[in-house]
Amino acid sequence: MPQEKRENFFTELLKFALIAIIIVVPLRLFVAKPFIVSGASMEPTFETGQYLIVDELTYRFEPPSRLDIVIFKYPRDTTQYFIKRIIGLPGETVIISHGDVSVQTVDGKTINLTEPYVKNMGNGADMRVTLKSGEYFVMGDNRPESSDSRIWGVLPQSDIVGRAFMRLLPVNTIGVFPGSAQVQ
Repeated sequence: MPQEKRENFFTELLKFALIAIIIVVPLRLFVAKPFIVSGASMEPTFETGQYLIVDELTYRFEPPSRLDIVIFKYPRDTTQYFIKRIIGLPGETVIISHGDVSVQTVDGKTINLTEPYVKNMGNGADMRVTLKSGEYFVMGDNRPESSDSRIWGVLPQSDIVGRAFMRLLPVNTIGVFPGSAQVQ
């Protein structure tokens, strides 16, 4: 009897492990990815050491939106991952003047961004950048500490991994779509 119970236990354990692998591996490969924030570029929205879950699925069905928080491969070294906020969309023109950011949309309308999430307006020259198809303009929320599109150029859509879906750590900051904002 004890031998039969032991075999049943191992058979059930093996079944459980196979089911877990069948469910977890595809989720991890195609749907969600962990990401740990490193650096001050997105303070106070995100701080070093915060643990995020990245939604890798949504952008396969719809394009990123203005003000989404995205995780992407750094265009100059695709082994590194960055986190920034989308400011400009394909076909738009981003205008930065004295730290104020505005966007001229494809239909010619101008949106002056009010950015309550920005910690420090800080550095950076005035600039005007027109985006081509499949290009995004991204910026950090802590402008003086951010290496972003103002420095290294536009972000190709192909480098976007996904959007910040959930903040898990630290526990007192748990939330869905952390740092989300709307155009006002």
